[in-house]
Amino acid sequence: MTESLEKVLYVVVCAAGPAAEVGHLVASAQDEGWIVQIVATPSALDFIDVAELERRTGRPVRSSYRKPHEPKPPRADAIIVAPATYNTVNKFALGIADTYALGLLAEAPGLGIPVVVLPFVNPALAVRAPYLRSVAELRADGVRVLAGPGEDEPFPWKSALMELGR
Repeated sequence: MTESLEKVLYVVVCAAGPAAEVGHLVASAQDEGWIVQIVATPSALDFIDVAELERRTGRPVRSSYRKPHEPKPPRADAIIVAPATYNTVNKFALGIADTYALGLLAEAPGLGIPVVVLPFVNPALAVRAPYLRSVAELRADGVRVLAGPGEDEPFPWKSALMELGR
C-alpha cells in the first residue's frame, strides 16, 4: 500500500503530564493502519521524547510552520488532540491560531477534517465557565470533545482513537 492510499492521523500533543506517553496512541494508531504525524505545541516539546517519536513514526515532529523549501506534509484525514490543555481547548474554540498546532486546529472543522479532543485539565479549571463554554462551542462546531480522566485514572489514549471509528 502506498502512503497516498493510507490515512494520515495528526496527533496534536500539548504540554501536560500524559504527553510523555503519547507513544501509546502512536502505536495503537499504527496498528490500525494510520500514518501518524506528531504535531507538538512549542511547550510540549519538553514533555515528549522527540527522537523516539520521530523514529517510531518515520516523520519529523512538527511544532512550527515549514519553511518554503521544505516539503509539504500530507493533509490530515483526522486529528486527535491529546492531551489537550485548558489553554489549547480555549484557544481552539476561539479560533486563535498563534502556533502551528492551533493553526491546524483552527482550519480543520472548516475543511471537514474530523477532530477528537481528549482534555487533560485539572478539576479547578474544568469547572470554569470559559472552559465549559469552549467545550460547548467546539462540540457545536462538530469537534468531538471527550471527557477527560479523573485525577487518579490512567490517560485513556485508545478512547480518542476509538472515537474516530464512530
